[in-house]
Amino acid sequence: MNGVMKRRLIIVVLVVAVLLGLLVGWHLIGLHFMKQALTHNAQPPQTVTTLLAGSSDWQPEIAAVGSVRAVHGVNITTEIAGLVRSVNFRSGEDAKEGQTLVQLNADTDVGTLHSLQAAADLAATVYARDKVQFDAQAISQAQLDADAADLRNKRAQATAQAATVAKKSLRAPFDGRLGITTVNPGQYLNTGDKVVSLQSLDPVYVDFRLPQQQLPQVKAGLTVRLSADAFPTQSFTGKVTAIDPSVDTASRNFQAEATVANPGHELMPGMFARVAVASGDVQRHLTLPQTAITYNPYGSTVFLVVKDAAGKATAQQTFVTTGSTRGDQVAILTGIKEGDEVVTSGQLKLKNGTPLDISTAATPRNDVNPAPQEH
Repeated sequence: MNGVMKRRLIIVVLVVAVLLGLLVGWHLIGLHFMKQALTHNAQPPQTVTTLLAGSSDWQPEIAAVGSVRAVHGVNITTEIAGLVRSVNFRSGEDAKEGQTLVQLNADTDVGTLHSLQAAADLAATVYARDKVQFDAQAISQAQLDADAADLRNKRAQATAQAATVAKKSLRAPFDGRLGITTVNPGQYLNTGDKVVSLQSLDPVYVDFRLPQQQLPQVKAGLTVRLSADAFPTQSFTGKVTAIDPSVDTASRNFQAEATVANPGHELMPGMFARVAVASGDVQRHLTLPQTAITYNPYGSTVFLVVKDAAGKATAQQTFVTTGSTRGDQVAILTGIKEGDEVVTSGQLKLKNGTPLDISTAATPRNDVNPAPQEH
């Protein structure tokens, strides 16, 4: 009986040992296949562009929008009514100060002027003759005084008529460019009718408004950089020349005026312009393209490129503190140091430890003064 029990016990132990061996073997085989699967399914490298973080001089600027205004601009109108005899300019031409633009018919006025001048000459002759007679005591002082008053009256009438004749010639009050006119010879113009506009184009004023909080930062003499949508690749420079002494009670903004050189006459009155006022001393900041920054509710982050001993590059996310912006660039106050390699595009598909394939194609723009690009 004891021998049978021993054999049965040995059989049970062997069966249990075999089952345990099978179980351990199955588990090892599963781990082996799982390891192979993980090896084959490893995350492939992600293609990104990078840039070495570097410092640059940074001029603090205050941005605003404004409009261009001529230093001298006027609509030339008639002061008195008359018939147009000649138009002595073409639309769009440049005019010089004093140039006759339109001549009205002044024949009647010129005739009246000649008559009054003749009367004034006669009064001068009478006064001279009576003065000789007064010296000889042939006439009274009252007669001589009457002759002098008549002479002054006649000369005043001739001067007034000469001014009327001059008003029949419409002249340019300053140098500038003429606009488009619809006035033609033979047309009758009433008092106050517009003949043509005249605008001086070099230099020009730029009017812009800023919040009252920035009033201490803006003063006359500061450099202004101007850009216009009509000339996206050009930049114009000028100086702040005046600041309005009052603040608008509705918007709490104050108005400033800048004078901008315009030798090529590209800027025209009424044109929309973007204004950047250089405010404060030049500073030095660590800068990155704005595309490198990922803005989140919990903070701004960038991905750094970390390389191991074998040169394999992986991504490492880090928080940064951003400052002001200019063009395509943003100032980095804390979080990275100069020389760090930062991912500038493709970071949306990254996480910590993601292998990287660094590309130089399609590098994001990093321009201080970007302009629209046509592709």
